[in-house]
Order: sequence, then structure tokens, then C-alpha cells
Amino acid sequence: MNISNIPPLGPHFNFAEHLIERNRSRPTNTAYIDDVGSLSYGDMAQRIRCLAGALLASGVRREERVLLLMHDCSDWPVCFLGAMYAGIVPVAVNTLLTADDYAHMLKHSRAQAVLVSAALLPTLLGALEQRTHEVKNVIVSRATGALPASARTIESFLSDAKELMQAADTGPDDPGFWLYSSGSTGAPKGALHSQANPYWTAELYGSAVLGLSEKDVCFSAAKLFFAYGLGNALSFPLSVGATTLLMAERPTPEAVFKRWLGQVGGAKPSVFFGAPTGFAGMLASPNLPAKSEVALRLASSAGEALPRDLGERFTEHFGVEIIDGIGSTEMLHIYLSNLPGKVRYGTTGYPVPGYKIALRDDDGRPVADGETGDLYINGPSSALLYWGNRQKSQETFQGVWTKSGDKYVRNADGSYTYSGRSDDMLKVSGIYVSPFEVESTLVQHPSVLESAVIGVADEQGLTKTKAYVVLKAGQSASADELKAFVKEKLAPYKYPRYIEFVAELPKTATGKIQRFKLRQLETAGTTQ
Repeated sequence: MNISNIPPLGPHFNFAEHLIERNRSRPTNTAYIDDVGSLSYGDMAQRIRCLAGALLASGVRREERVLLLMHDCSDWPVCFLGAMYAGIVPVAVNTLLTADDYAHMLKHSRAQAVLVSAALLPTLLGALEQRTHEVKNVIVSRATGALPASARTIESFLSDAKELMQAADTGPDDPGFWLYSSGSTGAPKGALHSQANPYWTAELYGSAVLGLSEKDVCFSAAKLFFAYGLGNALSFPLSVGATTLLMAERPTPEAVFKRWLGQVGGAKPSVFFGAPTGFAGMLASPNLPAKSEVALRLASSAGEALPRDLGERFTEHFGVEIIDGIGSTEMLHIYLSNLPGKVRYGTTGYPVPGYKIALRDDDGRPVADGETGDLYINGPSSALLYWGNRQKSQETFQGVWTKSGDKYVRNADGSYTYSGRSDDMLKVSGIYVSPFEVESTLVQHPSVLESAVIGVADEQGLTKTKAYVVLKAGQSASADELKAFVKEKLAPYKYPRYIEFVAELPKTATGKIQRFKLRQLETAGTTQ
């Protein structure tokens, strides 16, 4: 894979301007199709420039922050890129949080304005009522009714604006945008990304690995406010002139299938971006479409490691590969991945060209192939820092290397196999046990939908493995049956000593299983 033809960046670089210039020759092509209509590349560029001008005219200054709290729709990329075009820093936040969460983020980011979906306005107003931070403007997308005096519609905001015809004179290392970490292992941290970071992920992964082109229709189950979704549904497709489907609702199997079948907007996606939990739910659905009904040429997976069985069953049914990889908020997108035509299910694949990978032990020394080590990444898309958090910044961003917090094993063929989060790895009888390895074995049982494994202390205070298991609808299995099933497939010491059946598992909005919540419940003695 040759990346030598990727052009270097000069002293002036503005990512929004870069995308507008790349698509100047295709003004009538469709950039986005959402739940209510479509947006062409030409109209999108005009709205980006108007949004930029309106923000500056409203008193927001260069490098100040604006909070972007919006469901996926065509207004989202306009607001995100409009802010970047003006040199203003959008802070994209999770739409599933509480008023208290947004109050904290407003105070932490010192946002000067909020761009918000009408459906989320009541929650935002609850945050603003806490008076932790004052904002200049509240701009509402897709408003259908009366608004409070403190808010105005995005259409009104744009109609009064003068187009900003010249992008801010930003450089590649200037502040571009913030993303908050998912908080799966602690309080959210504001990762500050540069103007150039999305350029590098689009060139090194979207184009060089996935081979996206103007002909593709992209559809991401992961929402735009996530690092994964931002690449899938904005940086990648807009860098090549593709069309993107956006969906405001939750990515249930039925909602995803409607888009796959072209029942919303008329366009069938050629590339789908999902997560293992979502793929499992779709494959278990009685409404799973046939291969002949969809137009998929490729699927992508991230967020958590993809079990081998899941990938193989998807490929058997649809005849297309799932390209599994790992990325992070801190690295913006995927840096370790399987490759089209070179998929090894059960592994996370190979270093993405342009990124270097190192595995180190607890003392920072390299580990040999076959041994578990902490994963470090050296690549051009790393965040600059965590805002207002020097300690965590120093722990994660170590010179040219970024510590991921994941543990991996490098295989003899150069591929890498996931062993779990650093804080999720279990040492049972002095031997590391990967929760993911046990979980991916349990889900191979025909009655198991999904599982999560944690460590619990026995009566002697020694760590033992416990599995929380969700069974498929109408299926049954006993704890002894599942223990025996794991023993047959893995080394005997890896089987879960305890199994508890539950209706559902706690997850983040991205679908990642929150094992720390299960640990908290165990400590409190409140599991059922």
C-alpha cells in the first residue's frame, strides 16, 4: 500500500476549506441524505460559509469553543465545518447525556454558543439553568415550534449572515475541534484535535485502506459525535466526494435495515460502518435481509474487538468482508486494522500505513511476539492534549507515542490480537486471562447473544472469572453447560468460574460493554 503520493501540508491548512475545494467540481452531487431530505455539495459549501460568518458576527471569536449537541442530520456537518472554517473550535458531544453532564461540559469548554437539535433543547436548557457558564447564543436545528427568547432557529441565524468567503488563516497544528472521551473507564476528558488530524485519517485510512471513492454511499451506525462516526460520515466521504446517509434514530437492526434496503432517501449504502454488538444484533434478527437485497461492497467494524465467529457468519451471509480495526478518541480513527482482501478474523489486523505500533511491558520494555503488552501508537492524527488535565495528558501523550490503554499480542505473521483493556485484564492463578477471549468463546454457543467477563474475589480473596450472559430470545442454557463449552475450546484455567444470566449488559452509547459498571455492582452486591 503506497502512501508516498499523499501530499504534505503547508503552513496554511483549514480542514473545512480543504473539503470545499476538493468538491468544487461537483456542486450538484449529493453530499448528504438524512431523514428529511438531501444536501448537495454546492449548497453545503454555501451553508458552511454562512454559518462561519454568522458565528463571527454573533461575537464568537477565533479559537473560542462552541458546543455541538445535535442528532445526526445535514445540519451537523454544516455546523461542525462552519465553525472550523472560521477558526472557531466545535466541541462535539454525546447526545445521550444528562443536563448535569452538559453543564459540566459547558463550564469545562467555556463554550460561547450552543448548536443544538430541537429534540435536545429541553435537556440543554436544564444545563443552562444551572448557571455554571453563560453562552452568547443558542442555535436550534430542525425547530418546529416556538422557541424561548434565548434561542433562535438555524435558518434564521443563517439568513441574517454574510458569507465568509475567506477561511481563517489556520495552520495544520492549530486547534481544530474537541471530542470528549466516552467515559467507559472514568470521567470524560476533552481531547483537543488539530485542523490537520481529520485530513490524515481520511488519507491514511478512508482512502488508502478502505478505498472509498466518489461512487460510494456511506452509512455509519456510529454517530457523528464519536471519533469513529466522524471519520465514517464526514471526513472520509467528504474527502472523496461520496454520498453519506445520516440517521437521527438509534441504530437498531430494523432502523439499519431500512437504510440498507434504500427505504429512506432511495440510496442503498455500499459501505456500512458498525460495531460488533450491532452486527450481532443484526445477524440474530428474524428480518435480516438477503444478500441480493442490499448493495454492500464492504463493512467496517470498530469500538470493540470483533469475534471471529461473528465476522465469518456475516461474510458467509452477505459475501462481503468486515474490516475490523481499532481506533480511539485520542488517535481520532483507526490505526490498526485488517485490510480488504487480507482479513484475519479473530485479530485486529496490521498497522495502518503511516502509523507505528509498539507493545511494551509494565516497565516500558518491548515484549516478544506472543506475549501480552501495552499498546502504543505513533501517528500523525494524535490529539494534542486533554484540555485542563496535565496529568492525564502526560500519561497518554508521551512524546511521539500515544498510550492506548489496550493490551495486545503481536502474532508471528505481523497481525495483532486484542487482549482487553489494561484495566480489564485479569490475572488468574498468576496468568493473564483476556475477558474478550472468554466472551468471544461464549458467544459461539448457539444460545448466547452476548456476554461480559470480569474478575471477582472468591472467599479467599483470589481473583476468579465471572461471566454475565445474555441469551438469545427463546433460547436456554445452563451455567454448567456454558462452562463445559468454554473448557472444550480454551485452556481449562480460562473458563468462567461463575455465570450469571442477565437481560442486558451496561453499555456506552457506542455499544462498548461497560465492565466497570458490572464491577461496581459486584462490589455493592446488587447484581441479580
